[in-house]
Amino acid sequence: MGEITQLLQQVHAGDAGARNALFAAAYDDLCRMARSRLRDGGRNAMLETASLVNECYLRDARAGEVRAANRQAFFCYASRVMESVILDAVRRQRAERRGGNAAHVTLSDEIVANLAADEATTQTVLEALEVLEDSEPPLGRIILMRYFGGYSEREIAQALGVTERTIQRHSRKGRLLLKAVLTE
Repeated sequence: MGEITQLLQQVHAGDAGARNALFAAAYDDLCRMARSRLRDGGRNAMLETASLVNECYLRDARAGEVRAANRQAFFCYASRVMESVILDAVRRQRAERRGGNAAHVTLSDEIVANLAADEATTQTVLEALEVLEDSEPPLGRIILMRYFGGYSEREIAQALGVTERTIQRHSRKGRLLLKAVLTE
């Protein structure tokens, strides 16, 4: 059993210091996830890697409960928290600068590789991802893990207990559905 899984068990058992130890042990991986999300000139110039990771820790501490049972579940949870932090930052910045007018966005099948690096696109994609998750939860989770978590197809397959080919098929279907939502 890995260190993070052991620390998660200690957190669930009520160990007061285990939460801090958990984030200390996972810090490098969380930074890697944050860098992956913010790379390419920063889709969110208002956020830096360390501030994104720190905000994830603070939100987790405020929530009071870590629902993850193992390493993969913890990082999937952290990816969702990062998504929330980024979306909140984008909404706050757009409300301040632009009054909330969203631009129409059209994306190709290569949504992960070819996203424009601006706040409006990020918010539009996040809102479309919420619609996708409501209608097709497994597809939404896969797109989320690729886009926000920076996971490879192999890592997603291992985390979800399916084959890499299944992830490729679901990724393609998820991108097409996400594109359809974005073009509506």
